Amino acid sequence: MPDIRVAVDIGGTFTDLVAQDTATGQVIRAKADTTPGALEHGVLTALAQSGVAAGQVSAFIHGTTVVINTVTERTGARTGLVTTSGFRDVLEIGRGNRPDLYNLAYRKPEPFVPRHLRFEVTERMTYQGQVIEPLDVAGLEQAARQLAAGGVRAVAVCFLHAWANPAHEQQAAQILAARLPGVSVVASHWISGQWREYERTSTAVLSAYVRPVVAAYLGSLATALRDTGLAAPLYAMRSNGGVSSFEQAARVPIALLESGPVAGVAAAAELGRRIGARHVLTLDVGGTTAKTAAVRDGEIKVTTLHHIGKEPARAGYPVQSPTVEIVEIGAGGGSIAWADPAGGLHVGPQSAGADPGPACYGRGGTRPTVTDANLVAGRLNPGYFLGGAMKLDLAAAERALAELGSPLGVDAAGAARGVLRHAITRMSHALRLVTVRRGYDPRDFTFVAYGGAGPLHATLLARELGIRRTIIPAGPGHFSAFGMLTGPLRGEAVRTVIGPLDAIDLAAAFAPAEQAARAELGPQGQEATLLRYAELRYRGQEHTLEIPVSSFDLTRLQDAFAQRCLEAYSFRLDSPLEIVSVRVTATAPVAGEVHWGQPAPDQRAQDQSASRVVDLDPYDEPREVQVLGRDLVGADPVSGPCVIEEVAATTLVLPGQAVSADELGNLLIEEQS
Repeated sequence: MPDIRVAVDIGGTFTDLVAQDTATGQVIRAKADTTPGALEHGVLTALAQSGVAAGQVSAFIHGTTVVINTVTERTGARTGLVTTSGFRDVLEIGRGNRPDLYNLAYRKPEPFVPRHLRFEVTERMTYQGQVIEPLDVAGLEQAARQLAAGGVRAVAVCFLHAWANPAHEQQAAQILAARLPGVSVVASHWISGQWREYERTSTAVLSAYVRPVVAAYLGSLATALRDTGLAAPLYAMRSNGGVSSFEQAARVPIALLESGPVAGVAAAAELGRRIGARHVLTLDVGGTTAKTAAVRDGEIKVTTLHHIGKEPARAGYPVQSPTVEIVEIGAGGGSIAWADPAGGLHVGPQSAGADPGPACYGRGGTRPTVTDANLVAGRLNPGYFLGGAMKLDLAAAERALAELGSPLGVDAAGAARGVLRHAITRMSHALRLVTVRRGYDPRDFTFVAYGGAGPLHATLLARELGIRRTIIPAGPGHFSAFGMLTGPLRGEAVRTVIGPLDAIDLAAAFAPAEQAARAELGPQGQEATLLRYAELRYRGQEHTLEIPVSSFDLTRLQDAFAQRCLEAYSFRLDSPLEIVSVRVTATAPVAGEVHWGQPAPDQRAQDQSASRVVDLDPYDEPREVQVLGRDLVGADPVSGPCVIEEVAATTLVLPGQAVSADELGNLLIEEQS
């Protein structure tokens, strides 16, 4: 029987599927509409379109937007909180720093647990894990009765210093589970082994908030897949770039926060290693958002503190869960363009989504989007969207943009230019956040662009940032789903360890984290490969830098920290170092080797026009340019301007650039001067 691995990535507009036969390397791609009301329907539709029989599947890997959507749309379960006496209001107190410094009307984000559902229980641990006051069981049972009366479906338990000793949390979770049948109970130490009460409480609450929704969704999807006859192991993509079983994902759902986007970053990093690119800058533009990450020296940056919904004017909600460091903005193909009362043009963050979608989809949408602007600018072919499976309505796009442009004094074409310039500016700012703002020169990076709309904007962004080499991988519209096939089983554990570096037994400090990381992988954990990291700082500082730990040699570790501090802050000190936390990743391969260099077959009609008028703003006026199918681009460079079309993406090549293809099926776009 063929051994086929299947990966499915649910986006805001489309659900992408990539399947690969591990014996032959053959790649199958499918794309279906995302079905927001019942996401598993879109998954099953994509699986049916692929033609892969359920009995042929050896592994099913899934990336989902359920967690992030549940939090941002606030559609999770009614949740309660049980915490240490005196810490009921930690969620509202939060941090004192204000992101919008000069906004006198600024309000902190609203907690996910209202005050009347937050209960205090007498118990106390020291930061060293010693019991000061035992858990008041009677008080806990009284809280359980009040929680039941409040109609909660989930409860988070977060006690002071449970990161040092979780005994009281374990006891409380058992009691609450017994007293509240049918209610999901989450203890903070299941998710986070780090200090900082606000961040740990927020993490526990958000995980409890989404857990019933995620468990129900994964359960429904698993049942639907099993009903088709699929008996293969089911995996979910995690925010740290690895995968875990559906069961582990349902237990700690907050680890799926950036489930889909990180797969593309992992694939781009692997592609960089294969083509010899040390530094890779990624751009993933889908239907709802644009996402970017910087990979330096082949190392994907993982942060142990992530913020949901963080914007320049909003603090967002902290999550202590290892997450690939990604900047995400609401500027995708379906992002809606609008004008404020003062005549200012804006793009996003609202999206037309899959239903009704952009005006040009012809599904009842009337508001202009980035996709409509690209269509009016001639950069998209109305007869070859999704390989011709979907026809775009140019007249509807022109009407929507003309309505936008009317109060601004421009026609549809002028409005389209404005929308595209604004979208490029927003994407450029996001790219600068992961490079320039962190002390990196964008010109040192190879630019890898993917997603359905990434290749359409990549060359404009590359030229603006001074990047001379842009890569469009094979099957860019399905690249994140393809990245899920490359993701290993990955367990991760972070533990707070406070003290002078020279007074800490590093081997002993890492041991609990190593054990926890292996345990996440189950039986495969004992054979896993381990990577170790330590968060260090100069004594007296607040912020830390994470340093890889290849050995427990303190001198080498101190030298590595000094070099990293010099790169990040342009200084180094002679002060002694403190260790704050340790992080361990355990990885084991998912069966089957991933084959690269399998572009999607071209389905262009034989009579399709070989040229059309394209607006090349801001580098040229609208003019007739060559249009090529991707399979017609070979090793000999083709000079721009031109448009490269394929089934699920379109690539724009500007004047002064040239495009060719390499042996892996990548498009290489380079500046000629």
